[in-house]
Amino acid sequence: LQKSLSETFGADKYSRARKEVLTYMFSRPMQMALYFCTGVLKDETLFHHYALNVPFYTHFTSPIRRYADIVVHRLLCASLGARSPLKMEKEAIQKQADHCNDRKMASKRVQELSADLFFSVFVRVRP
Repeated sequence: LQKSLSETFGADKYSRARKEVLTYMFSRPMQMALYFCTGVLKDETLFHHYALNVPFYTHFTSPIRRYADIVVHRLLCASLGARSPLKMEKEAIQKQADHCNDRKMASKRVQELSADLFFSVFVRVRP
């Protein structure tokens, strides 16, 4: 697929833009990761990471980037005994996770609409 796409991108002044837009459009159907509180979900198969093929998986980045990552850091530290447990009920943690998911989905949607607009303009100006 990558070889086929590379040939499609071409070598003109629009090739880089074509590559970015088409690569983005091809990756759209992939399932987005969701934040959730494990104490709320009973189905452990939801903890599975498809691409890595591991049964239990958690992910976080630097806690300066997203609030959800701060929560994950705090929970991980508490589970390792490096800090006191969070004084939040699991339902409250899930509510925060749901809010983070909603904001992430809204941001993703704006990004998709922006790419669609760019692609429409790109197609219109190309012969």
